[in-house]
Amino acid sequence: MMTRPELPGRAPRGEGVPTALDGLLVVDFTRVVAGPACTQTLADFGAEVIKIENPDGGDDTRAYEHAEIGGESAAYLSLNRNKRGIALDFNNPAALEIARALIAKADVVVENFSGGVMKKFGLDYASVAETNPRLIYCSISAYGRKGDFALRPGFDPITQAESGFMSLNGFPDGEPVRTGPPIVDMATGMSACNAILLALIARDRLGRGQQVEVALIDTAVSMTGFYGMAYLINGNNPGRFGNSPNGSPTVGVYQASDGPLYMACANDRLYRRLVTDVLERPDLVTDPEFAHRKARSANKEKLRGIIASVFAGDTLEHWMAKMKKANIPVGYLRTVEEGFNAPEVRDRDRLSKIAHPTAGSVPNIESPVSMSLTPTVDPVAAPLLGQHTRDVLSKTLGYDDRRIAALAEAGAFGKAGNTG
Repeated sequence: MMTRPELPGRAPRGEGVPTALDGLLVVDFTRVVAGPACTQTLADFGAEVIKIENPDGGDDTRAYEHAEIGGESAAYLSLNRNKRGIALDFNNPAALEIARALIAKADVVVENFSGGVMKKFGLDYASVAETNPRLIYCSISAYGRKGDFALRPGFDPITQAESGFMSLNGFPDGEPVRTGPPIVDMATGMSACNAILLALIARDRLGRGQQVEVALIDTAVSMTGFYGMAYLINGNNPGRFGNSPNGSPTVGVYQASDGPLYMACANDRLYRRLVTDVLERPDLVTDPEFAHRKARSANKEKLRGIIASVFAGDTLEHWMAKMKKANIPVGYLRTVEEGFNAPEVRDRDRLSKIAHPTAGSVPNIESPVSMSLTPTVDPVAAPLLGQHTRDVLSKTLGYDDRRIAALAEAGAFGKAGNTG
């Protein structure tokens, strides 16, 4: 029987401690992964992020099936912390007026609709920049906003496949493998956040905002890294190498007598230390087949077989202790359950539980960024659909109860109950 792991409550930040993005208003038209990942980081560090959703179901991730708690999905909860949520029906003119009013007051707009959607509703950068020249407008897409592919939809695994990134993952005798987590989406979200922060710094110097853009395909290409660069230099198409990269013959997974480990012994100094101090096989240094890095690469499979046979002769903890003493980079090969309960993770205070209106409490994975002067805000769970509609209209736009009631009657928020 599976049981939820025990999580501590989250210790509050100090009273009066400043935030990095205090006073920044972000209007968030994003959904799924890349956009929400970007805006969640802004929210974590003090920006007021107003998440606008379609009243008919909201963000697609609300329906994802990994797990759910309190009627909300794990995917949605993991990407929308610290935001205020409102529901607007863009097919309703009154709702579009609200969206334009929010944009007029915003410092940042982030959107990741398919090409042409924001323009269709008069919410694209060209339509709104004149009324808010200091606006930073960030567009996230699969293939960019210009060119022959601008209108083509795309998702993380598609760009992994089309960029060549996926061709680098997996084993030589198998087919290419996408990463489990949506790494291109997450990296694109990080790039979008960086682009916004760069544009805010530029605004302070230049006095005006600008449009910034990130695309999944560009991110995927950049993430081929030095393998992509090597192809551009020598024209050789890189292939898959499993857990042991080319040029690093001893790096990879090895099996002790009672479990696996991952070793990253990637240079001559570490190799000599490994074979003499840990494996007690100095002959693996003096043997001409293994004496130098190029020789080891040429005889990779033979060398790995020898090392594997030594590791198989004793327990995991025996080898871990010896390698840590010799300062060899090594780690346990853990499952998610093992990793999340390991001291290296728990000691970082990145896992907690936080209050939630329908679940009582939900798990929380903290931002990976630490700042000494301006730490993250105290986390607030992702909003229910339309939870803060009334609050945003009242406090951010100054609408009174009569006006909000009229907008609700006009259908701006979709079905009844989406006004928070």
